[in-house]
Amino acid sequence: MEILKTIVNYVLDLGAGIFMPVIMFLLSLVVRMPLKKNITAALTLGVAFTGISLVMGFMTDAISPAAQQLVKHTGIKLTALDVGWPPLSAISWAWPLAFLMFPYQIRINIVILIFKWTDTLNVDMWNVWNKILTAVLIYFVSKNMILAFIGAGVQIILELKNGDLIQKSVEEATGIPGVTVTHPHALVAMPMTYLDMVLDRIPGIKDVHLDAATMKKKVGIFGENHIMGFILRIFIAILAGYNFKKTLVLGVQAATALLLLPMVAKLFMEALAPFSDATSNFVKKRFPGRDFIIGLDWPILAGRPEIWVVMILIIPIILLMAFIIPGNSILPFGGILMTGLAFTTLLVTRGDMVKMLILSILLIPVFLWVGSYLAPGITDLAKAVGGIDIPAGQMITRMGIEAPIFRYAIIEASKVTIGSYIGILYILLYAAGWFGYRKIMLKRNKQLSAGTKEDSVEE
Repeated sequence: MEILKTIVNYVLDLGAGIFMPVIMFLLSLVVRMPLKKNITAALTLGVAFTGISLVMGFMTDAISPAAQQLVKHTGIKLTALDVGWPPLSAISWAWPLAFLMFPYQIRINIVILIFKWTDTLNVDMWNVWNKILTAVLIYFVSKNMILAFIGAGVQIILELKNGDLIQKSVEEATGIPGVTVTHPHALVAMPMTYLDMVLDRIPGIKDVHLDAATMKKKVGIFGENHIMGFILRIFIAILAGYNFKKTLVLGVQAATALLLLPMVAKLFMEALAPFSDATSNFVKKRFPGRDFIIGLDWPILAGRPEIWVVMILIIPIILLMAFIIPGNSILPFGGILMTGLAFTTLLVTRGDMVKMLILSILLIPVFLWVGSYLAPGITDLAKAVGGIDIPAGQMITRMGIEAPIFRYAIIEASKVTIGSYIGILYILLYAAGWFGYRKIMLKRNKQLSAGTKEDSVEE
């Protein structure tokens, strides 16, 4: 057991920039991809992940101090500090049985692939910590190890099934066939889809589709990625009370990041397109009638500027909501860049920034409430693990907690062992919502496929 734990931890410590290319290289050998193409594609994938991480880190380093300053200017006094994802990942991996989640996820994936319950092969092992966190939180409230692994298993299956459902949307957004996003943040697409259907019935909203390309046509130079980034960051800097010099620096940093992101994101297509072709040919020969999909982390969508525009726009909205929403205890901080919310709205709305912004505003309270609900448990776990200095009277949590509605329902349901049965109702409601969402997405996917075929004929 210790040997397996050591191997798993060593592999994951390599980071996505090394770990993911190795996985893709090995899978490419299985599907008989020519070695020269295989090596080139794997290395390009590593460059893409590393490049995206560098640019995103640059953006975060630029915006976080401004956001923190903005928090000070608002005078918000709240008890649960948003620490972002790294501390939660550390807490998850400190669980004694954490290393078992790695083979557990692989085994579940293989089984449901064999039974044709999914077409998605999730190679995003980097985010296995999210399943561990779910298991740890369930175990914390129930003290039941079986329930902990069942809950994590349900999350694994939902990520795969959701990967099937959003694949067409991911392909439309990236231009890369045969891939999807299996990040747990994408599970919030379920409630978003229902809200999006409501927005489609509202005059003035349903008739407008304002993506980056449309904005560029309407406003000319002000629709360029780097110009939008510059203007939005200047706005944030002014709200934060920055002086003229710092304001300009922040604006130029934002412009740089938004100009570079699409360039780096194109590397994902260069890396994954040959692999997708090789996989498709392999599957057609050996598994007639099957189409396998490769599940990846969300950064394959990072080249879409709509994500970053909306993400910046909602920062002051998050701060305002944190102050005025009853029941919130979170002080926005480490996770104030809500990338998970932004990329999911992109997929649901097909890049319509007006609807992306509205959906974000509607769902921010959910993230704040669930993050507040989890704060006591996460704080106690952090204290048990050690290594995180938490002042007296302070709690820690994650505002942008992944899959908040699912996690709330599954954690509440696990309390049945200690006398609370309301969680069962939450699970039943979530299941009903899921089946309705699946029906909607299957219909949308047919429409997207039909649109793709029509485009091909026109070309």
